[in-house]
Amino acid sequence: MHLHHPSLSLGGKRKGKVKFRNADEARKARELDKDWRELQNKWGVEAEDKKRRRAMSAEPLQYNLTAPGGRETRSIPSRNTGEMGVSTSRQVQYYTGDKIKGIGTMHKSNAVPIFSDEQAVEISSMRR
Repeated sequence: MHLHHPSLSLGGKRKGKVKFRNADEARKARELDKDWRELQNKWGVEAEDKKRRRAMSAEPLQYNLTAPGGRETRSIPSRNTGEMGVSTSRQVQYYTGDKIKGIGTMHKSNAVPIFSDEQAVEISSMRR
């Protein structure tokens, strides 16, 4: 089981029992709680009844799985390449110049272009 922050849990918001340092603090907390409930009753604010009334008056959730207006894409037009049917692949490119004599391997799989016969001899005589 993963250890994560309590705010990430889905088990609800129920808090555990409150522990106080001493009896005096516990007594003060009980008095404050009692005064708070009396104030709520005085002003007619019943927290549980208010929550219940709000929940019962809310309309039930309705799921609508359609795209919002203006976002529908009717059809995407195909790109006209001038070809009929399936598009063709690119032609393979070839070197048609006369500057490069070939390709040599310098170290492991490092391919280097060879421009002259002297370079070819140098690369072949390099220490490996």
